[in-house]
Amino acid sequence: MTRPDLSSLITNLIVCPQCDAVWSLERPDAGQRAVCGRCGEVLIEPRRKAGKQIIALSLAIAVLIIAAALFPFLTISAAGATNSVSVLQAALAFSDGPLVLLSLATAALIVFIPLARVLLSVYVLIPIVRDRPPARHAAKAFRLSEALRPWSMAEIFVIGCAVALIKISDLAEVSFGPAFWMFSALVLLVVVNEAYLCRWSVWNALSKTEKS
Repeated sequence: MTRPDLSSLITNLIVCPQCDAVWSLERPDAGQRAVCGRCGEVLIEPRRKAGKQIIALSLAIAVLIIAAALFPFLTISAAGATNSVSVLQAALAFSDGPLVLLSLATAALIVFIPLARVLLSVYVLIPIVRDRPPARHAAKAFRLSEALRPWSMAEIFVIGCAVALIKISDLAEVSFGPAFWMFSALVLLVVVNEAYLCRWSVWNALSKTEKS
């Protein structure tokens, strides 16, 4: 009596990240998707040439993050005084006082963590798209990118700013700078990028190269 090959059994299973249900893996074709039968979470959604599109979107997001952090975000005028501020200036406004840790955390959540995520994705995907061996520590880089996902809050920052600006519009004259529109475009690109990224396909490509 021979023992079953546990490695092949494990590779034919997939766990839903939302409800932890375990399913037998059936690989869908490009354009199709595998959905969790319990909670409806999309498990696999491969797309043709998605890698190139994700790389292009990630590079565009990186450029927008850097530009949006440096250009004026908004201008406030009240009682004859006018002041323009960028995102980094606002985030680091209390960097000299007791709130320095809060300032650094705000800058990280808005700028540095989203930038790190897209750069890690590009680092992982470029060799895969070019049918080359993965970059050094690609699996660790992609795992780190996924671990940082809940802490990437650029889109939450935009929503919070919109709510705050509505509240202060009666007290001062507020005009949006170029960084505000960059952040708005950034939010849309992040949503599209997340929709195109099939994490199972990335892990599958990395595991195939490791086995070979």
